[in-house]
Amino acid sequence: MIQVNRLPIRILPSSRRTLVRPFVPGNESQVEHILFRIFSTPKRDRKRIVAKMHRRLEMPHDMSTAIFLRHYENIKSRIPSNMELTDIDKQFIGAYFTQQYALESTALFNPSIVEHPVQDKDGATRFIISLRAIGEGHISSITFMEGEIDSNFQITIGKNSPVIYEPERKNHIYEKNDILKKANELEMLSELNKPLFEILPERFTFGELSSAMNNQINGNIDNNRAELINAMNNIRMLALSNFTLRFDTDDITERAIYPASPSQSNGLEDARFVRFTRDDGTVTYYATFTAYDGKKIMPEMLETNDFKEFTISTLSGSAAKNKGMALFPRKVNGRYMMLGRQDNESLYIMQSDNLHFWYDYQPLLKPTYDWELTQIGNGGSPIEIEEGWLVITHGVGPVRTYSLGAALLDKNDPRKVIGRLDKPLLTPARNESSGYVPNVIYTCGAMVLDRTLVLPYAITDVVTKFATVSVDEIIKSMKKFEYF
Repeated sequence: MIQVNRLPIRILPSSRRTLVRPFVPGNESQVEHILFRIFSTPKRDRKRIVAKMHRRLEMPHDMSTAIFLRHYENIKSRIPSNMELTDIDKQFIGAYFTQQYALESTALFNPSIVEHPVQDKDGATRFIISLRAIGEGHISSITFMEGEIDSNFQITIGKNSPVIYEPERKNHIYEKNDILKKANELEMLSELNKPLFEILPERFTFGELSSAMNNQINGNIDNNRAELINAMNNIRMLALSNFTLRFDTDDITERAIYPASPSQSNGLEDARFVRFTRDDGTVTYYATFTAYDGKKIMPEMLETNDFKEFTISTLSGSAAKNKGMALFPRKVNGRYMMLGRQDNESLYIMQSDNLHFWYDYQPLLKPTYDWELTQIGNGGSPIEIEEGWLVITHGVGPVRTYSLGAALLDKNDPRKVIGRLDKPLLTPARNESSGYVPNVIYTCGAMVLDRTLVLPYAITDVVTKFATVSVDEIIKSMKKFEYF
């Protein structure tokens, strides 16, 4: 039996940690009404109300001051320029255009772990862990924490900031061929919007796209104006789902990827992060995740070098159609490779020459043992070890119980399975079966240090814990196996 060392660390959701966002009223006239009532408030009352807000909010005074002043800047253009305003006046205005959202008040789970891009501590490995957070309205987002592992595999987790900030949406540059191809894949391309791409440059901004769309619509003399607008809006929505975010804060716990596009309106689910090494030795971090708009899912990918700036892209192709996609940490035989599901039951392996388009796939593992007879999937990106590619799997068994297993793929040809555990590596204990989602142990990514598997995992979607396991024991316990 494999010895699993379960560590005492517990990461729990907190309703006190909030995303501070600008408050944007539903209609323009309401902004004017709020401002009228604000300026009707006596000066002495403004100071009292601002002081009361600072005392009530669970954050440092200088932090809440900066937030109110920042949100004042969002509304500044609606205020007469000749009006003299004190710092207190600006905070008073900004407070009325501020809202808080407890984005992890309901659940915090499904962790993924990668080595930190900055390794500056002797005798320890720094890491970043991402988590799926659920808050009001059952909306999912991605949050981050930092920690370190010492030479004795003792793990410490850094403290969380009480405040999370929204990022700035940067001026994203679009590649015409990619957008054209994605539109075609998603069946958004039509005779009405095809001419748009004839006038766009090879690389363009969202502003240039909007201008070109308006020119096409305004220049239309046919009777199908409504259909034309709808066709253009399809391209607009696709562009809005491919964008770049930038955080100003230096504290990673003050950053979260909150739904920021039409495809993500109901949440971002289960990000699987991987430290990807390119052919030239440079490193980029990718994460595959599922975007949900309330009706349909869309596989998407984010890319970052520093966890401060993130580029988000939709994934396309006949193979990019299900949940749980996980990218290999480097190209294999000159091609990108990915794990994922195609049929809601089995685990598949995919290959591509382009990170954003996936067509080539074949089955890899199917449900076999009693603890995975309902379905099988991955528990994060494959991990390269001496013997091959170590894949943490999840299996669904009786009473919809989720357990974790492991498989080993051939290093030179990962389409070949060379080993597999016939018993779960981790399964819910009796005292781990009750929670937000009962009978579930789940992970979105682990890592190996010095032949030790460092495995963060969530229990019943309520608490995240850590375990360490000897890689040698895992490999020794595997049955030699090959499917398909």
